[in-house]
Amino acid sequence: MLELESLAMIFAGLMALAILVYAILDGYDLGVGILLPAGNDEQSSQQRDTMIASIGPFWDANETWLVLAIGLLLIAFPQAYNLVLEALYLPATIMLLGLIMRGVAFDFRAKVALDHKMIWDRLFRAGSLITALSQGYMLGLYVMGLQTTPASIGFALLSACGVAAAYSYIGAGWLVMKTEGELQKRAALWARRSGWVCFIGVIGVCLVNPLVNPGVFDRWFSFPFGLLLLQIPVVSLALFVINDRVLVRIPFEQDFGCWIPFVASASIFFVCFQGLAYSFYPYIIPGQLTMIEAASAAESLRFMLVGALIVVPIILVYTVFSYRVFWGKATQLKYY
Repeated sequence: MLELESLAMIFAGLMALAILVYAILDGYDLGVGILLPAGNDEQSSQQRDTMIASIGPFWDANETWLVLAIGLLLIAFPQAYNLVLEALYLPATIMLLGLIMRGVAFDFRAKVALDHKMIWDRLFRAGSLITALSQGYMLGLYVMGLQTTPASIGFALLSACGVAAAYSYIGAGWLVMKTEGELQKRAALWARRSGWVCFIGVIGVCLVNPLVNPGVFDRWFSFPFGLLLLQIPVVSLALFVINDRVLVRIPFEQDFGCWIPFVASASIFFVCFQGLAYSFYPYIIPGQLTMIEAASAAESLRFMLVGALIVVPIILVYTVFSYRVFWGKATQLKYY
């Protein structure tokens, strides 16, 4: 029979999976929303239609992973949930308002008169940006151990900008893969510019994280684990450089390799997430609360594990199936 430590590890792994998948999947559709062109001309309007059509079949389902992550935190680590909600109540509320704004704007833009469509496109972009900035701010405070000192808030604000840039980066990579022609070239330029900002953000986190967390410093610079961790910034740098060189050459003949920018940016997300997970293990709240200390009773976790082992595979299968059905270049989004 599984003991508390093993159960806590399983639920922490499931929660980490949900957060990572959410960051990649909802990250790109938030990025697409942030990148919507602001022009009032016909070309910009057509490009906005194509961009939104590229995420139309997926964006709502992508948010399922956020709900799953929060649900797992609540049922498996209620003490950590209370601390997180208490510290991040305001930015979480702002994030929810941004998500609501996106949902309303997405539906209304397709139903209003053409001369009002631009208003809802702007609201969709604003909702995407608000959501991304809120999530980045919450990530920054989490890395700082949920402290509210001026230094922590300053770092959280920088993190907010970094996450918005990261979402724009992966969103532009998605557009390179899903679009053609002038929009694809424009997306490649967006990806290069946001990639530079994202790279600066990654370097900033790598510098600040060990300095503000003594335990992280010891883990990063101890032998032999420090040598293994050194691969994370090296691999990230290589992926940024390779992706930048690929983006310069977009479009390729017969659109060969159009998937590389998205896969490279998603790989950067994965590598950076591994670095954060390694840095804070076994803490679920950095420097405050370990997984074991925050976990529910073993009997409760065993009962909930049965449901999790049913629900999580279903969500995974549905996600893979939906992306398989709507694979290929974006086409006109229609409502029936």
